Amino acid sequence: MTYQEPTALDRLNFMSSAKNVAIVGASDNPARASYFVSTYLLSASHFKLFFVNPKLTEILGQKVYKSLAEIDEPIDIVDVFRKASDIPGVLDEAIAIKAKTFWMQLGISDQVSAERAASAGLNVVQDKCLKIEHARFAGGLNLAGFNTGVISSKRNKSI
Repeated sequence: MTYQEPTALDRLNFMSSAKNVAIVGASDNPARASYFVSTYLLSASHFKLFFVNPKLTEILGQKVYKSLAEIDEPIDIVDVFRKASDIPGVLDEAIAIKAKTFWMQLGISDQVSAERAASAGLNVVQDKCLKIEHARFAGGLNLAGFNTGVISSKRNKSI
């Protein structure tokens, strides 16, 4: 199977059918994107989250797993917050646990891994934020920090 960028409807279907999401590269640092995404998903989504980071034991009061293989529940979405060079190894783990969707966060893409994941039967999303996509479809972009309150197309002079 050849990788094709999923449509917005595809991404909505991936999220709607998912119950368990593993956040690979999760951080306990509030300044990191993975932490912000995790806090949003815990409060505004139906997902059960599993944090994966070999250096931590707890994030947001929840257990942290050293690898995807340690998680004893089926994972629907593997949401990756790792540098592009780490993607092939994370993909190996995602294929091994039979994840349904391999989601590379905003700013992360790897065409070779996307092709390999698609060939292995996984849904693949590249360079998209799970939080932003969830908020877009749930009508909650304001909860995600994207509601400026500006209705005009004119630039605010105070900026």
